Amino acid sequence: MSFPPAPVDSIDWSSISSTQVNDDCGHVECHYSVLTETWSEPVFVQEPYLKVHGLSSALNYGQQVYEGLRGIRIADNKIILFRPEKHAERLIHSASYVSMPAPPIELFLKAVNMAVAKNAIYVPPADAPAQLYIRPLLFGSGGQLMLIPSSQYTFCVFVQPGTTSHDLNPIPTLIMEDFDRAAPEGTGSAKLGGNYAPAMKSMAIARAKGFPLTLHLDSKTRTVVEEFSSCAFLGVKKDGEQYTITATESKNTLKSITSDSCLEIAKTLGWKVEQRSVPYTELPEFSEILAVGTAASILPVRSITRESTSDCFSYVTDSGEPGPAFITLSKILREVQQGKTSDFPEWRKEVTEIP
Repeated sequence: MSFPPAPVDSIDWSSISSTQVNDDCGHVECHYSVLTETWSEPVFVQEPYLKVHGLSSALNYGQQVYEGLRGIRIADNKIILFRPEKHAERLIHSASYVSMPAPPIELFLKAVNMAVAKNAIYVPPADAPAQLYIRPLLFGSGGQLMLIPSSQYTFCVFVQPGTTSHDLNPIPTLIMEDFDRAAPEGTGSAKLGGNYAPAMKSMAIARAKGFPLTLHLDSKTRTVVEEFSSCAFLGVKKDGEQYTITATESKNTLKSITSDSCLEIAKTLGWKVEQRSVPYTELPEFSEILAVGTAASILPVRSITRESTSDCFSYVTDSGEPGPAFITLSKILREVQQGKTSDFPEWRKEVTEIP
C-alpha cells in the first residue's frame, strides 16, 4: 500500500465536530529520566490512554505544558505539518517555566511525524473543511509527594480529526473584567494547562450572554489589550489602499505561530506590519479585528463589548460581512497550508512513512 493511505470512509468529513473524540487514534510516547538525562525513542501506542502514577507532579502540582499544530492533506495526497519547528521551540519555552526538560527539536519532530503517519487514515481529505489537530503533551510523570521537580517526564503526541473551534462567521467578543488571565510577572507567555482551566468559568459566563470568545486586558492596569481567551489579537487599519496590521506585544501573551504567519504574509502584500502595545483606547480606530490561532485559524471579530463602560465597538461591513483583510489573509494562509502556492515552502514539512 502506498503512503499515505486514503482517509477512512466511516467519518463524514463534511460535518465532523471539533468536540468529537475518536478513541481509535493511537498516540506516541517518549520518556525522560533525570538519572540518565536521556530521552527514550518514540514508541507508538495503539490507543489514546495513558498509565500515570496518581502522585505524579503533573496531576498534583500542574507540572505540564502542551502544544497544538495541524496535519493537513494536500491535493497530491501528501500530508504536511504546518511550521512544526516553531511549535517545538514554543514547547521548550513553556517547559522552562515549570522546571521541565523539553524534548530536543529533532525528537519533537520525529514523535509528531510518527503520530501523524500512524494515524494517517484520520487526516481529512484535501477538500474537506476539517483538519487533523495534533496535541504534543509534556508532563512530570514520576510519583512523589514533595513540591519539587519530577524525577521522570513523559512526552506524548495525540491526534484528533475535527473542524476549527469556531465557524467563520464574525463573532461578538466580551472583555473579561472580573478575571485576570495572567499575572504581570507570571506565566502568560507559556502554554500551560494551568493558564487555561481557570478561564473556563468566565468563558462559560460569556457564552451564556451570547459571546463565544472573550478578550483580556492587562491585569495590572486594565488599559492595554493582550489576547483573546484562546487566540491571539490582530488589529487592522485601512487608509485608502494601504493596510496596517498590528499584533499585540506583551511578555504576558503566548507567541502565536498563526499570528506570525499572518504578519509574514502581510509583508509580502506590501502592508505595514507592527508588533507593539495596543492601548484599549485604540480599539475604535481599527477597521477589522482578527482572532488567530491553530485551532481557530483566522476568525473575524464582529464586535468587542465592555460592560463596565457600555462600550461596543463594531468591526464588520454594513452588510455584516467580514472585512477585506480577513478575506485576503485567510485565503492566502489556507493556500499556503494546502500547498496551493509556492510561497513559504519552509512552512510545510511533509510527513514520512514509518517502517
